[in-house]
Amino acid sequence: MKVRASSWMVMCAVVFVSCSRLIYAADQAASASQCIDCHSKVTPNIVSDWRLSKHSQVEVTCVSCHGDQHTSASDVAKVKIPTPDTCATCHATQVEQYKKGKHSLAWAAMKAMPTIHWQPMAMIEGEKGCGGCHKIGLKTPAEIADLKQHGSEFGAAACDSCHTRHTFSADEARQPQACESCHMGFDHPQWEMYSSSKHGVRHELKDLKVLPANAAAPTCQTCHMQDGNHEVRTAWGFLAVRLPLPEDKQWAADRATILQALGVLDPDGKPTALVDTIKAADVARLTQEDWQRERDKMLKTCNQCHSGNFAKQQLQQGDDMIRNADHLMAAAIRVVASLYKDGVLPKPKNYTYAFPNLLTFHDAPTVIEQKLFVMYLEHRMRTFQGTFHASPDYAMWYGWSEMQRDLTEIRELADNMRRNRVTAATAPRGN
Repeated sequence: MKVRASSWMVMCAVVFVSCSRLIYAADQAASASQCIDCHSKVTPNIVSDWRLSKHSQVEVTCVSCHGDQHTSASDVAKVKIPTPDTCATCHATQVEQYKKGKHSLAWAAMKAMPTIHWQPMAMIEGEKGCGGCHKIGLKTPAEIADLKQHGSEFGAAACDSCHTRHTFSADEARQPQACESCHMGFDHPQWEMYSSSKHGVRHELKDLKVLPANAAAPTCQTCHMQDGNHEVRTAWGFLAVRLPLPEDKQWAADRATILQALGVLDPDGKPTALVDTIKAADVARLTQEDWQRERDKMLKTCNQCHSGNFAKQQLQQGDDMIRNADHLMAAAIRVVASLYKDGVLPKPKNYTYAFPNLLTFHDAPTVIEQKLFVMYLEHRMRTFQGTFHASPDYAMWYGWSEMQRDLTEIRELADNMRRNRVTAATAPRGN
């Protein structure tokens, strides 16, 4: 009797669980049907995109992501806006990888810029400028609440930056065009570099069926998301600065100067509080081991199409271009720093140290300081990014050549400022 009773209890439990699942599925289906009936009229393309998605095939309905509190036009404010944690319910591995990578830090990195609060709200929280791309980063509940107050809470999902709603297509996110919206333009024209490189050209020729479908043609994801890894990390990082300093004494001095202008080192070369922030955010490689780990991953990827010797040589040439670009950049920074030191140029009150701050961007107060910002964020970036992305024109004419001209102009501007100061000081004064 005990065996029979036990078996009966197990059978009852199985039936209960099965019934509960059926009831839940029925409730989900009913809720989804209600959403579809209404939104087929109100936002029909959202519904049609969802129907194209794999979500619609596996019973991931509107309620799964948006909750069940919104049931009519009068309670739209109750709609739940998804976050990466919403996606992690099913895609835990991808979200965990994303949280370890640079994309998850995009919002915090933008907010850390010293004059970001000077920009129009629409550009930042409104996501029409910097915020439009940096929205891919993680946000705290307080930041999401602040976005909602500005009517921009729709930028909290992050994953939909690449898997656009409501198809959320993995195939879409695997295409280089998925990266194009953000990785183009002034300071990071990777799309332009890639699409005009042989890598990008071969991919386009595959799309046009000039090359067969099985021809090798690397995409952004091939190199930066190996095996679908969502960390998206690189050896040099976005700004191509890292620790430890190199053994080459000249390069070490040049990089130290750049780190001073980024606020990472003080004028005496000692680490500032910003170093702890960088360590916590893991936005730069701070040890040789961390850098080498990312370099080895890239070499392994390159080796799928190229010999190991060729790949290593090409990446070393990229390192060499960073070294050369750093030498020009440091020279320009020292010119402006000397103007502060000699009292020719007043140090802005919001600068902590008597060093130009490269992160103030277009808010730098004088023409020479703005020229320095453009040299750093536009032309230096293009020099090394163009080299690594196999884009000769960007590396040379939009990068290195522009840096040479920037340095010439900065030196001439500085000389003129010094001469004007001397002229003003020696000019006879009227009675």
